Amino acid sequence: MLKRAFQKGEMPTVRLLMWTSIVVVLLTLTGVTQPFEDQLRMARNHFRQHKASGGVVLVSVNDKSVREIGRWPWPRRYQAQMIDRLTAAGAKQVYFDITFENRSNPADDALLASAIERSGRVTLPVRGVSGPDGNTQQAPGPMPMFSRHSNLASIAITYNFQNAVWHLPYSVDANGRRLPSVAASMAGTPIRDGQFTVDYSVDPKTVPLINAASVIDGKFDPKLVAGKNVIIGTDSEPIGDQYFIPGYGKMGGVYIQILGAETLKAGKPIDIGWVPAFLLALGLTALAVLRKRQIQRNLLFAGGLAAMFAGPTLFESSLVFVDVMPALLMLATIWSVLGWRNMKKRGLVNPVSGLPNLSALRASGSARDQAIIACRVLNYEEVLASLPPDSERQLVDQVVARLKVGNANRVLYQGDGGIFVWFEDAKLPFSHHIEALASLFRKAARVGGLPIDLAVTFGVEIGSSRSLQNRLASALVAAEEAAHDGLKWKYHDPDTLQDASWKLSMLSELDAAIDRNEVGVAYQPKLDIATRKIIGAEALARWTHPVKGPIAASEFVAAAEQHDRIGKLTDFVLEKAVAAAAALNKRGEKFEMAVNLSARLLTDKGLTLRVAALLARHSLRPELLTLELTETAALADDGESLEMITRLREIGVRISIDDYGTGLSTLDYLKKIPANEIKIDQSFVKGMVDNRSDRLMVQSTIGLAHSLGRKVVAEGVEQREILDLLVEMECDIAQGFSIGRPMSLDSLNKRLASDRKRSVA
Repeated sequence: MLKRAFQKGEMPTVRLLMWTSIVVVLLTLTGVTQPFEDQLRMARNHFRQHKASGGVVLVSVNDKSVREIGRWPWPRRYQAQMIDRLTAAGAKQVYFDITFENRSNPADDALLASAIERSGRVTLPVRGVSGPDGNTQQAPGPMPMFSRHSNLASIAITYNFQNAVWHLPYSVDANGRRLPSVAASMAGTPIRDGQFTVDYSVDPKTVPLINAASVIDGKFDPKLVAGKNVIIGTDSEPIGDQYFIPGYGKMGGVYIQILGAETLKAGKPIDIGWVPAFLLALGLTALAVLRKRQIQRNLLFAGGLAAMFAGPTLFESSLVFVDVMPALLMLATIWSVLGWRNMKKRGLVNPVSGLPNLSALRASGSARDQAIIACRVLNYEEVLASLPPDSERQLVDQVVARLKVGNANRVLYQGDGGIFVWFEDAKLPFSHHIEALASLFRKAARVGGLPIDLAVTFGVEIGSSRSLQNRLASALVAAEEAAHDGLKWKYHDPDTLQDASWKLSMLSELDAAIDRNEVGVAYQPKLDIATRKIIGAEALARWTHPVKGPIAASEFVAAAEQHDRIGKLTDFVLEKAVAAAAALNKRGEKFEMAVNLSARLLTDKGLTLRVAALLARHSLRPELLTLELTETAALADDGESLEMITRLREIGVRISIDDYGTGLSTLDYLKKIPANEIKIDQSFVKGMVDNRSDRLMVQSTIGLAHSLGRKVVAEGVEQREILDLLVEMECDIAQGFSIGRPMSLDSLNKRLASDRKRSVA
């Protein structure tokens, strides 16, 4: 109801302010805004990043220490040795972020107790952890034989859903005794109630660090610890006690206490919360809505948003922490709603091009028997960002000129982000018409004297009884699907999709389409992550039906596999792919070609002979052909299929397990199938950036495959962030839209030639 009132523009401004304020306050109190607040603070910390003071030194039990000393936990005689050596070196105080709550070897316990007594400068920790659910886990504290001659301090923390700790207590109650936190104790802060915000602009990588093994062996410079507080803690993922350090990633929990101490050593942190900034935003908003001129409103809103972004950076430099997300949400919501109302009043014309916009299309009331064609310029925003200011009109003119070829009177409607829509007679054949339009965009546009390549796809919604809004959405979805499937255009026709006769006749039509050359092959490049070179491609079947247009490969290939009609299509793709690979390899550089092979074909006893003959006919070395096995779930227990894979390996062909992770994903499964490589399913790769379980799945698969001597291909690489993660994980090969979309052999040749020129340059 509230949204409907916003959209209709009927809500009085006072009510708009009131309801927005209520919603923002509720979102804040329920914690919805907190993750976004944390992200903003991390960004501000990046701009304020500075080095640690050096007054706290970390003795790190890290992976290197564990390799040198042995498996963790170590005998306590080693902690005793560290205490003796650090005390002798003049450490001001020796803190532990390692607990001593239970007995171990009696002799080792005695050695540790004696070392603590001799030093007189040891502070031991008392645990206490609270998670996102608010439940606190208390621990008994160190054994009396250790705590008798030591100080005690708390390492109690409260972590959020991200496993991050933003606040630390000054002190806690433990077993009826008030203890300072380790952070407060190291900073010399008197015991007081409450908590403080940790300043994560201090770079944890600049904290002075000594390898624990070096301390045990006495191979460290005493000057590094003389007169300083030293804390001994773990920083090893296999050991555990890892937390998310905002802005830096997963690190040992000991860093939380160190950065907390650095915060307190710099001054007294003050957290003023979200209310002051929110009240300021509310005041600015009220002042803005009283202004009748839009430019004055915009200046007030823009100034308010700028203040909310820049102000906290200045405050936090003085350890005054303020939450601004509620204020930003308030300003952005009101500004957006008022701006939307103003835009609605401005009419139905795109202000840049003068073309009617999509609102005009919706209001046109065009006949239902007309088809809607939508064109999406996929790289519109990217192109626009690279052009000089005020060049958008020239860009739009170039697009419009191409779309009006063949019909200068065609009425085009322009949407945001490179969307162009028009009506067409539904009885016209669309295939040749749209293919011709798509071919016009192969030639670079010239904007401001610069050659610009435009990537476009088309979506078609034929006339139907549905609302114009739904039909427009369907055409746009069809264009998106065409882009995703690497097609030039695609139909969205609900009646045809539900037509059972089409589904029944599709397979017979597919066989005939192969004979009529309606089926082609596209090649999607593969990138060697180590060398950053295109080293191969996957051959993908493409079918353009003369009436229905491009048919998604997921539709006709799956149907062919399910009905055991995949053989003819596979032979066709193999012939084209091997011929293409042979031609590409004649240029002098090694180039590998991959072809999908249904596991159902492994029972075909003539498969090995056909593949060998094909390779010989085109003079292609067998190791340059990879067969990617699909539908592999039943392979592990199928002796006949495994024998066929072995024979293919024997003639030199490489074998890949396709879509790994969607079915069986066990070590035993991988050992049974004699494959050269594993191809991780794109559903896991695409989710890596935002989904921790997907990221772990990919990382563990890479490690498992490498341990078995197999390469790993990651498909579905559509973002630079995904490629960066794969580099860190030491994946071998990447494939996806970020590397290159499926393309013709001619386009692939041009891509390789262009890459060679760049490498030479």
